[in-house]
Amino acid sequence: MRRLPQTCGRVVSGLLALLLASAVALLASAQPAAAHGTLAMSTPASGATVNEPLTSVRLYFTEKAAANAFFTITAPGGVRVDNGWSYGEPKPLDKPVREYFLVNGQFEPREYTTGFPAVVPVSHLPAKGQYSVSYLSVASDGDTVRGTLTFRYNGRVTAAPQGWSPPSTQPDPALVAATEQHGSSGQGSAVPTTAAESAVPPSAAAAAPPTGSTEESDSGALAWVGWAVAVAAAGAVAGFVVWRRRSASTGKPTGRGRTSSATSGRRGGGARSTNRTGAGKTVGAKPSAGKVGGGKVGGGRANGGTVGAATVGAATVDPGTRPDTDLAAVTPGSRLSNTHLALLVGGLVIALLAGFGLARIGTGDESPAGGNARPPAAGQAESATDGHQHPAGTGPHTHRGDGATGETLATGTTVSAGGYTLQPLERSQPPGVRADYRFRIVGTDRQPATRFAVVHDKPLHLIVVGRDLSGYQHLHPTMAPDGTWSVPVTLARPGGYRVYADFSVTATNGTQVPLVLGVDHTVPGAHTPTALPPAQAETTAGPYAVSMNGTPTVGVTAPMHFQVSADPTTPVQLEPYLGAYGHLVVVREGDLGYVHVHPEPELVDGSVKFWLTAPSSGRYRAFFDFQVAGKVHTAEFTINVP
Repeated sequence: MRRLPQTCGRVVSGLLALLLASAVALLASAQPAAAHGTLAMSTPASGATVNEPLTSVRLYFTEKAAANAFFTITAPGGVRVDNGWSYGEPKPLDKPVREYFLVNGQFEPREYTTGFPAVVPVSHLPAKGQYSVSYLSVASDGDTVRGTLTFRYNGRVTAAPQGWSPPSTQPDPALVAATEQHGSSGQGSAVPTTAAESAVPPSAAAAAPPTGSTEESDSGALAWVGWAVAVAAAGAVAGFVVWRRRSASTGKPTGRGRTSSATSGRRGGGARSTNRTGAGKTVGAKPSAGKVGGGKVGGGRANGGTVGAATVGAATVDPGTRPDTDLAAVTPGSRLSNTHLALLVGGLVIALLAGFGLARIGTGDESPAGGNARPPAAGQAESATDGHQHPAGTGPHTHRGDGATGETLATGTTVSAGGYTLQPLERSQPPGVRADYRFRIVGTDRQPATRFAVVHDKPLHLIVVGRDLSGYQHLHPTMAPDGTWSVPVTLARPGGYRVYADFSVTATNGTQVPLVLGVDHTVPGAHTPTALPPAQAETTAGPYAVSMNGTPTVGVTAPMHFQVSADPTTPVQLEPYLGAYGHLVVVREGDLGYVHVHPEPELVDGSVKFWLTAPSSGRYRAFFDFQVAGKVHTAEFTINVP
């Protein structure tokens, strides 16, 4: 076997050094999210069961909550039972929490072992069941600290204090403005992790808000790793091919060689090896003894004790004209041996895989104990910055929502977003006439999109609402092979309507891009707007009575409970509809901002429980879809958010 010549060795060495430096730069540029003041633990703990009456809930943060922080406690019936809050005495945390700070241009970890509690008094416990705690604050670094947790109470019911009335307060406008100014929900910012769980800072993939989904950032990191490894392998193979071709054409040994001797009485001619280097394909850079890329580096295959001829590309060399080369020996004057080459490639692969691992840590499922980020099924509210990223049943979430600004929470106000445009083929239709509404979802290439992900049992949900918030319809069109969607629509009254396309398109790399696009539609004729009904907690939908309980709050993820009854005392048996026990569409008066909310995967104390984050103060119309005995009904409510 032969060593690499000096020139090729330098070329390959330089290429690998460049790639290794790129890997180091990639790791160095990975910036951890640096949110502070996160929730470390609580009493009761999230998901705990409490059997004795309690007078307060304590939330322990890694720094003191802001003076104008906002907290709520909601009872099973949707009634708030919190009574202000105050600071408590710090205490050691059950598990240390690690957060990262930017110091002299580099992120350095700091470990927190002390929790600073916010004590939220509980006025009374009006019922057994699931209680919800929500919080909103701003940390010292400006990050929003937002989240929810739940616990179940099985103890005795306690009476309300004399003269008690449930609070309906909203967060301090300055607090809401601070969260909007920072532009982060806090849910996906930095996530506290225990010292045992976090030895390295999370990557920038966790800090930068994705335009689509976390799968996009994962696939991007994986593609970068694959590209770098492929280039490394290709460089090594190219250098080896050049070396072997030069040797084959000159017939001269390169460096000092070691001639193999025959052991079965035959020399030279005889067996021919099929040792091919880079024979038309590249196998990923898997460093191992005697292999680089897809070519085998080493002597010809011995046949009967004779070293056979080696085939390199199209050249065949007689073994009697070339001495074998010791792979482990270093050629005088050469800076790179095959062993060193393998070590360099191995080091590069390890570095790149380590970088990819860090990216996975940064974008993975982040659920600290009682934390403020993505919760387990224990009941913490989950940030949902897209329309369909989380299927119904993976924690409470708002479509599209739980961001910091009303613009993020309420979508559907634009016809284009994320590189896609809703292109209607008809912009009007006569009143009272059943007509096909046809449209396309067009990408930046001006071609109709045809790859859609099935979310909540359908590839696309079409919502139609009058500009006066009447005439709600939830439809499911079908798509032709050319990307044209169609669905029959009947609009009884003249006037303006808003059409929302709620979908997840599948990008060319396989990732899902959730979007909500909206466009106007007109029914010509004399239009008399319908006045928005007053806010009320009860309404009817067909033969059923439906009640809504909860306090929608600006910027705070608040629980909303919907109870369906055949009469005031007899609950009905709800059936799953589109993969959930109910769907809630909320449309804001004026700009017709759209929020689509999906509930907890199971009924909670007999009711359908949603987590709603109000985008802003104002009036809204809420449309609650549910199914009984195979038929879908819609209950409509007006919501006033102060």
